[in-house]
Amino acid sequence: MSRKALITGGCGFIGRQVAQELLENGYSVAILDSLIAQVHGDGPPPKDARAEYHIGDIRDPDLVRYALKGADFVIHLAAEVGVGQSMYEIARYVGVNDLGTAVLLECLIDHPVQRIVLASSMSVYGEGLYETEESARFGRARRQRERLQAGQWDPVDTDGRPLKPVATDEEKPVELASIYALTKYAQERAVLIFGEAYPVEAVALRLFNVFGPGQALSNPYTGVLANFASRLANGQSPLVFEDGRQKRDFVHVRDVARAFGLALESPQAAGQAINIGSGHAYEIRQVAELVAQALGVQELRPEILHKMRSGDIRHCFADVSKARELLGFEPRHRLEDSVGEFAEWVRETGAADNAAQMRRQLEERGLVS
Repeated sequence: MSRKALITGGCGFIGRQVAQELLENGYSVAILDSLIAQVHGDGPPPKDARAEYHIGDIRDPDLVRYALKGADFVIHLAAEVGVGQSMYEIARYVGVNDLGTAVLLECLIDHPVQRIVLASSMSVYGEGLYETEESARFGRARRQRERLQAGQWDPVDTDGRPLKPVATDEEKPVELASIYALTKYAQERAVLIFGEAYPVEAVALRLFNVFGPGQALSNPYTGVLANFASRLANGQSPLVFEDGRQKRDFVHVRDVARAFGLALESPQAAGQAINIGSGHAYEIRQVAELVAQALGVQELRPEILHKMRSGDIRHCFADVSKARELLGFEPRHRLEDSVGEFAEWVRETGAADNAAQMRRQLEERGLVS
């Protein structure tokens, strides 16, 4: 039986790991990627001789149709990534993420595949799930600018009372807080709607904060772990917005790649949006300290900015019960056990520190206050 998968964005950080996962499990693999400089730097990443490559824009229908030839599955990773940058390069993000997905889906009408699996994002939740003081679910938390400007970082309920962050499940209502989140949700809905209308099974994986060797260390708009590592490797303290107590879920790229493989093959996953995370919550300042320790520069303490960045949320970490149930997914690589491997890769690779440039670009547009 033919098992060929087209991976859009397959030269990226996650895409390379997904390609390796599929190749090692008997798939043949085609890759479509635009190789933009912000992600890939001056030169393209090394190619895997076992895969075929198509270099160009996901919005080019002729290229997409050509890349789809013989494909039985699609893993759709091609996207512009980053909350901060999306707030001012709006046309770029909407163009690549939403128009690019639309072009791909139109091509699939004439070149149908068995299943498409989309990389969605935890950003679609906005704030994560909370509980009230009475332990009731509170899924519509939003932070008010006046409170943020006063340094009151944590959301409150409708009566102004404190909320307790809890693991976010897929039943939590979507609450879009950035242009990036808007584009990812549009991608997700488009793919799932397409799967209902056409004989193509569709799955959306809502990825939490992915980390591991191979991240784009010089791109300050992706991967907070890579951003911290780039600063530390250049003798600079990590820049931490707000008070550093915000909580996130960090999932290893190899766990993510395995999740995509499972999502291609699990019958009950069709039509579903599924969280892919570690199921653990980490404070951002704690993460900066973990990376500094792994790199042997503990004296470089995080620089806590006590400023908010437009589009950011306070807490969001994953409930992965649905992934366990539908995919048989179990995270294997916890952050605290894997940060040493990540640090070793950073030392070997080297990185330019562009975090100050990122901060300046946001401040010039009034997106930091």
